Amino acid sequence: MASKDSVAGTIKVALILCVVCSVFISSAAVILKPFQVANKLLDRNKNILSAAGMFDPALNSNAEVDELFARFTIQVVELDSGEILGAERLAELGIDPATYDERSVFSDTQFSDVLGEDEDIADLKRRVRFSTVYTLPTEDGAVETIVIPVSGYGLWGTMYGYLALDGDGNTVNGIGFYEHKETPGLGGEINNPRWKSLWPGKKVYDEQGEVALNVVKGTGEGDFEIDGLSGASLTSRGVDNMIAFWLGPNGFGPFLTKLKEG
Repeated sequence: MASKDSVAGTIKVALILCVVCSVFISSAAVILKPFQVANKLLDRNKNILSAAGMFDPALNSNAEVDELFARFTIQVVELDSGEILGAERLAELGIDPATYDERSVFSDTQFSDVLGEDEDIADLKRRVRFSTVYTLPTEDGAVETIVIPVSGYGLWGTMYGYLALDGDGNTVNGIGFYEHKETPGLGGEINNPRWKSLWPGKKVYDEQGEVALNVVKGTGEGDFEIDGLSGASLTSRGVDNMIAFWLGPNGFGPFLTKLKEG
């Protein structure tokens, strides 16, 4: 009997301990969630500012990041039409532009579609229907800078980043990647400041309105070419395909066309 009581007592203590731990973990998750959301948004804002050449980690505090990012207007675009969603449509979809995360709805059939083989040049498999754009207005209300999210498959996985364009929707302002699985010292050089410095001033579209910006093997020349990454041809090709997709008709091409038309 003593043995049975001992086993029962052990089980009882274990169950109580499990319940206490579950309550503690659940409470901690609820308490910490606002901080996690805030940190996620702060990290996003830093990456957007960095792509636009407005962030220096050695100089800008979190408060300064918030102040700089507050200058941007956050909007959600329907990629197929290039139209900016109004308040009523956003409410119907349950989208808050300030916190909308394309990656969180990537597999949701209400918000994304399967890409055909001919369309999927960036090897994404699916594409969201609605994407966030960040525009920096001038004092007179014109668009000074546009920042768009971009992604594409490299050598080992999907690369995620932001591309910043000038207000003309055609001149590159900067580029940055916040997540990738590329090989350090090779494909990982996509985050090398020297390589990223090659992008500002390059043009996206040719006179026919086609995407002409590309990453070439060797040294790039002229308005449309970016140096390839030495020893990382598949990563270079992945970035090239990423640009072709997101600046083309299945990406932000329709939106940028409407923006240039006024």
